[in-house]
Amino acid sequence: MNNVLFIAWHDMRWQLRQAWTLVWLFVMPPLFFFFIGSVTAGFHEGIAGGSATPLTVEADAPGFLAPQIDKRLRENGFDPQWVDTAPGHDVAPRVLRFGSHLSEAIVAGVRVVAQYNTAASELSRDYEVIRIRRSLYTVLADVSVAGARAGGTPTETAIADLNAMPRVWRLDVTPAGKRQEIPGGFEQAVPGILVMFTLLVMLTSGSAMLVAERSQGLLRRLASAPMSRVEVVAGKWVARLALAMLQIGSAIVVGSVVFHMQWGPDFGMILLVLAAWAGFCASAGLALGNLARTDRQAAGFGVLATNVLAALGGCWWPIEITPQWMQTLQKMLPTGWAMDALHRLISFESGAASALPHVAALLLATLVVTALAARRFRFQ
Repeated sequence: MNNVLFIAWHDMRWQLRQAWTLVWLFVMPPLFFFFIGSVTAGFHEGIAGGSATPLTVEADAPGFLAPQIDKRLRENGFDPQWVDTAPGHDVAPRVLRFGSHLSEAIVAGVRVVAQYNTAASELSRDYEVIRIRRSLYTVLADVSVAGARAGGTPTETAIADLNAMPRVWRLDVTPAGKRQEIPGGFEQAVPGILVMFTLLVMLTSGSAMLVAERSQGLLRRLASAPMSRVEVVAGKWVARLALAMLQIGSAIVVGSVVFHMQWGPDFGMILLVLAAWAGFCASAGLALGNLARTDRQAAGFGVLATNVLAALGGCWWPIEITPQWMQTLQKMLPTGWAMDALHRLISFESGAASALPHVAALLLATLVVTALAARRFRFQ
């Protein structure tokens, strides 16, 4: 055991002296936390009923129905600003456009067309259109009811009386069971980037270090030292495990203190999942270090494999918003096991037992990959 710890200690010291390793361990993850979390927070907050979405409404002489349309748009999460002529696209990324004399046309029974233009992404655009339609259909219902109460023709007074009427029916929506909200913002970004960067560092620096030691003859010197092959492999694996755990611990602290990440009620199980993930990443880095012939091969393949596994495993976005085939594929990937377990524990609060199959899968994969790495371990 002393030989194992000796190798692990010196490997760790060497790695932590490398500036690029320190950057990818401690600097890049928080930057990605901020970038990815900020980008995804807007859509998530819009769904959750957060800050209102700015909206320019272009209407020439809209008449008495303008306040009612404004009211319904605000109820659906928009912040409408009314203008006669909308500014350019770059100035107003969301424009709802009506024809002139809107109220007069509706009272006269003339068909009115509403045109909505937005620069939002496809995912946000669909949600905005749903809210716009809901607002306008509600106004249409208001006009119909007010017109019926006013003898067939809606008036400003009839609309005001309708708004003043007490609502007989009220719908209260509460969760029927455990939380089912799709994660977004930092709740998605912190675990996702943590999982991604742990794998990235192990598949790049973790494997490249082994290639460099082999090319420099350091492993041949270890082969002639009074220690067994098992001790050498174990020492290399422990060093990578410690490096992965150091990165995970740093990411947890930064995520909690800087980005106010809430880890849920099962933090102990989260640590177990991340420890199992660190073990798998350490084994993967060791295996790649035995397969690669040059440090460029190790780094190139490591970056490629990490990005593919991160994208398909749900590290970049909630896998729950992807097509069904991607959700099925996620269940076959190590990144998917880690992310699904973290979502269950953090976002859905499904209980510690829900992550046990994921931990078992990660531990089994770690044993298999470690056995393959040990079998293929080369001193030269």
